[in-house]
Amino acid sequence: MTHTARRIGRTLALVLPVVMVLSGTLAVTRVPWAAHNSESQVLTAAAQPVSQRAAARAPQDVLRDRLLLELQQKDPGVALTDLQRSVEGRPTLARHCMTIARALGRAAVERYGPVRAHRFSRPVCDTSFASGVAQFS
Repeated sequence: MTHTARRIGRTLALVLPVVMVLSGTLAVTRVPWAAHNSESQVLTAAAQPVSQRAAARAPQDVLRDRLLLELQQKDPGVALTDLQRSVEGRPTLARHCMTIARALGRAAVERYGPVRAHRFSRPVCDTSFASGVAQFS
């Protein structure tokens, strides 16, 4: 029973923030730019260029989301290679490397299953990818 509850909790912990971010991004926000409200002074969240919205987010969050998308489109090996290159190119991301690699491990288990996901393991960020795979299996 506790294993099932723990698995449901982990799933919600992964999915709920994504849903909240997407719903917040798609929501329409009214921003009064002047003292009076007119229709020409309404700004929607989607009206901002993507680069401006991404700049407001922390670099590690942008990297994690990009790598998770890459994992879905290609495979975990490509995402892990890009994680390693990103950390080498921007050393300030090193302290977030383990967390990102664990998230990639969890996502790989969801997409490929635990056995196949484990085959992509590499010594990136102190084997945190393998830790994420093992944790979610």
